[in-house]
Amino acid sequence: MKRLVVGIGMSAALAATAAAQMPTYGVRVSIDKQVDFAAFKTYSWTPGQPSADKMVDAGVIAAVDRELSALGMSKATSGPDVMATYYSVRRTDVNLKAKPDSEGRLPQYWVGTLVVALLDPGSRERLLRLRIDKPIEIEPAKLQVTIDSAVAALFAKYPTRRK
Repeated sequence: MKRLVVGIGMSAALAATAAAQMPTYGVRVSIDKQVDFAAFKTYSWTPGQPSADKMVDAGVIAAVDRELSALGMSKATSGPDVMATYYSVRRTDVNLKAKPDSEGRLPQYWVGTLVVALLDPGSRERLLRLRIDKPIEIEPAKLQVTIDSAVAALFAKYPTRRK
């Protein structure tokens, strides 16, 4: 009986460890609940951690500009209501559940992490953080579609759009 209990405990621990290592994809939101996001009418950009690829950088900025514009905000040259910034990272994930190929390698794929944040212009405190992690297409022909869909998914969770 003691072996059974120990065996079940070890199995549960191994399952929990494996589950903890599985990557999670999707959108995560962090909101300052004291802020009235509907009051924001103007924004300006402040440096974050942009993509080193200038095409990706321009694509992210353009997509965020479109989303902020759709929310009724416009770019301000001075005195904005909020500062916008973004951070991006690309990594390689490995499918540990797949069968290895003929050379013993497991399938790998690119995953992008994009964080868009809105900051208070005076204190630079973060008011909103939208983060998405998702497998991405890095082919140049599909890149802008990937960026646009990721930014749209982020802003679908914007506080004034949430119920």
